[in-house]
Amino acid sequence: MARIAGVNVPTNKRVLVALTYVHGIGLTSSKNICKKVGVAEDKRINSLSEDELTKIRDLIDTDYLVEGDLRRKTSMDIKRYLDLGCLRGLRHRKNLPVRGQRTHTNARTRKGPAKAIAGKKK
Repeated sequence: MARIAGVNVPTNKRVLVALTYVHGIGLTSSKNICKKVGVAEDKRINSLSEDELTKIRDLIDTDYLVEGDLRRKTSMDIKRYLDLGCLRGLRHRKNLPVRGQRTHTNARTRKGPAKAIAGKKK
């Protein structure tokens, strides 16, 4: 197992896919990292040299906000909205969708399972 940004990335996958196992790195960021370091995207992690792995680690450490730091930043942003009392903060507080989605029929993931209303049935 190769360790990048504190995460064990799978060694038998391609570099492009394996980097997405790090929280905060998606396919686009993974492509950019491969391009900057000069590693072929279709190369496997276990076929990379130590030098290439070190370059990838250094680039991620300097240029990208990943894992714990990213999670901390996200939670601090949500706390800031809650303290401000703005609409986004109020929606977070009530566990409702924050970005303007409809809630009349959908939003079951955010609102939780449907609760039965007593006396509704006729």
